[in-house]
Amino acid sequence: MDLMGKVALVTGGARGLGRTFTEALLAQRAKVCFCDVNETLGSKTLQELQSKYGDRNVMFQVCDVTKQQQMENLFQSVKEKLGCLDIVCNNAGIGGETHPLWEKAVDVNLKGSTRGTLLALDHMRTDRGGNGGVIVNVSSAAGLNVNPLCPVYSATKAAIIALTRSLAMNTDVKSAGVRLNVLCPAFVDTDLVKEMNDDNCLDVTKAHHFIDVIGVMTKEETAESFMELVCDINQNGAVLKCSKIDGKQYTSIEVKPIT
Repeated sequence: MDLMGKVALVTGGARGLGRTFTEALLAQRAKVCFCDVNETLGSKTLQELQSKYGDRNVMFQVCDVTKQQQMENLFQSVKEKLGCLDIVCNNAGIGGETHPLWEKAVDVNLKGSTRGTLLALDHMRTDRGGNGGVIVNVSSAAGLNVNPLCPVYSATKAAIIALTRSLAMNTDVKSAGVRLNVLCPAFVDTDLVKEMNDDNCLDVTKAHHFIDVIGVMTKEETAESFMELVCDINQNGAVLKCSKIDGKQYTSIEVKPIT
């Protein structure tokens, strides 16, 4: 899939994986809108990306993925300023195991990804005037396995996998020209891992020990797996796990693509 001139949207794109995904798309000459709830950081990131990739190729909009109207406005703005969407990455996510943070984690991770996915389908499917394209939802290795240290986070990420796979299998969605895939990174060098505390993990000491054993990927390594799901037109309904063990990066299709 040639990304030159394609239009992409990345949620939670001001920092971390979202920013790295945005840069990976821009490097392939796509036009990208990224959103984030943090206006100050988003504006700073926009200036940095525009200086490197050009003012016309990247835009930023403040958006809270838990707010339906803000998300609808975001999708409409992308269409008006950049054109019809070809790629959507629902990346925004947080950790949270204590009350009331666990409810916010459900709102951001699960509801936000669901909202972004359904809006993306409305805008992208060919039977509604779209170009078709691909949606990549960011889950986690925690969504593939039992995770006693972060059960709420794990539950939200498992639900994202089920949502994405179910829609990818839907006959109407497939015939409308939209692919849906899931990226499941293990530990990545992001603030979510660096800032792990008692609010987003039930046992921080055990979590850090586990991280030391498993290893931490760079954001750039994770972006390589993201781009594979974007560019390979044969990938639909795929669940791609990426991790680092003994200093080596490993990727594996945990669930085969839907034909």
